[in-house]
Amino acid sequence: MQTTTLSFENMHNHGELFANLLRARRQSFIVQNNWDLPEAMGMEYDQYDTPASRWVAVHQFGQILAGIRLTPTTARCGIYSYMIRDAQRGLLDSIPSDLLYDEAPVAENIWESSRVFVAHDTPQRIRRRVHAHLITEMTKSARELGATQVLGLIPANWPRWAKRCGLDAVGAGRVMHIDGVDNQVVSINLSTKLH
Repeated sequence: MQTTTLSFENMHNHGELFANLLRARRQSFIVQNNWDLPEAMGMEYDQYDTPASRWVAVHQFGQILAGIRLTPTTARCGIYSYMIRDAQRGLLDSIPSDLLYDEAPVAENIWESSRVFVAHDTPQRIRRRVHAHLITEMTKSARELGATQVLGLIPANWPRWAKRCGLDAVGAGRVMHIDGVDNQVVSINLSTKLH
């Protein structure tokens, strides 16, 4: 099992990995979750898949097991910034605008994680290990990018696994029922991960 953080600068070194990640996202979000998202050539994408973002992939023998997208809260692309902030600003119909307790931050040291998934065909016996690899690589990559905090809109069962993964996380907004799942914005403190 490998973990790789992809960027527009290095994706050419990893063959089909980025395309496979977007294909796995399509399978997870469009096929499995039945979300109405943009897709092309069997891949899911959106306005946040820009050169400002990074993509963490857990993979084995070319198969994507899990993934996360990291986007700086300072990102700008037309009218868009990052998903949580844009939802708060009322730019996204699918996410309530009252998802945060406070105003969405814009700071060099704060990144957003989004499009978090473990592939549906990842065997149950290795899911915990895959999830641990995903969170470890996300934390490592975010720290290398200068992040001391990561915001993510994730399933509200996060307290169950956050400590197990060594995350210092707190709820940053109310629990919301979105597409049949309870979700919550979580703030992950990475300053304790400084070495």
